[in-house]
Amino acid sequence: MKKIKLVLVSLVAAIFVGCGTTSTVPLTGRKQTLMVSDGDMLSLSTQEYQKYMKTAKPSTNAKNTAMVKRVGQNLANAVTTYLKNNGYASEVSNFAWEFNLVQDKQVNAWCMPGGKIVVYEGLLPVTQDEASLAIVLGHEIAHAVAKHSAERLSKEYKNQYGAAILGTVTQAVGVSSGTQKLIDLVQSVGGSLLTSGFSRKQESEADHMGLIFAAMAGYNPNVAVTFWQRMASQGNGSGGLFSDHPSDASRISNIQKWMPEALKYYKK
Repeated sequence: MKKIKLVLVSLVAAIFVGCGTTSTVPLTGRKQTLMVSDGDMLSLSTQEYQKYMKTAKPSTNAKNTAMVKRVGQNLANAVTTYLKNNGYASEVSNFAWEFNLVQDKQVNAWCMPGGKIVVYEGLLPVTQDEASLAIVLGHEIAHAVAKHSAERLSKEYKNQYGAAILGTVTQAVGVSSGTQKLIDLVQSVGGSLLTSGFSRKQESEADHMGLIFAAMAGYNPNVAVTFWQRMASQGNGSGGLFSDHPSDASRISNIQKWMPEALKYYKK
């Protein structure tokens, strides 16, 4: 019986190891396994973004709206050029860049897969200048380029279907109900964590990539340190930019560590 259990558990493991495709994150080179297609992610994000924009209130400040679109497009152009020149040309079609400034006092911005970006007006008094705005937008764009949402969904997919398959196997081989409940609990906790925000590892990766993207687009990456210091002074209640992110001290320390690399890409 023990041998049968081992064979079945090994079979389940083999199923999930074999599922999905392996992708390499640009710039960092990190490997990730994705079980959600780029096309599906773009289609889903476009639908959700359109739904959001139907209920959102676009900013009435023409100057700030133009700035957000200008900085965003400069970054998008730099990212597109980088992807084309570094073996990721096939990735370019996965993005349909769009940048909008909306009326909201939160100090926040976000990006859906495929390059659908929203900036809240409450962020601009903290960014203060275009270079600092580029640091934020670079970070958000990095989430899309690194396919962090697809990565989270892939893990959730494994979580849900892994639980179902593993549950069937454990029942078939006579695993106790207590063990089964433990498996269910682990799967449940994993699922809730995946839906609560990007992991700190992903947020740190977005900081790294975003700093370089801003430099590629011609924005001085040195402003990142003072910008994140201003963000830190806002406190954790200021909005989503702090959710699941590295600590202020850790983030600034990492940015200083990555600065020499980012400056290699910076041309005024």
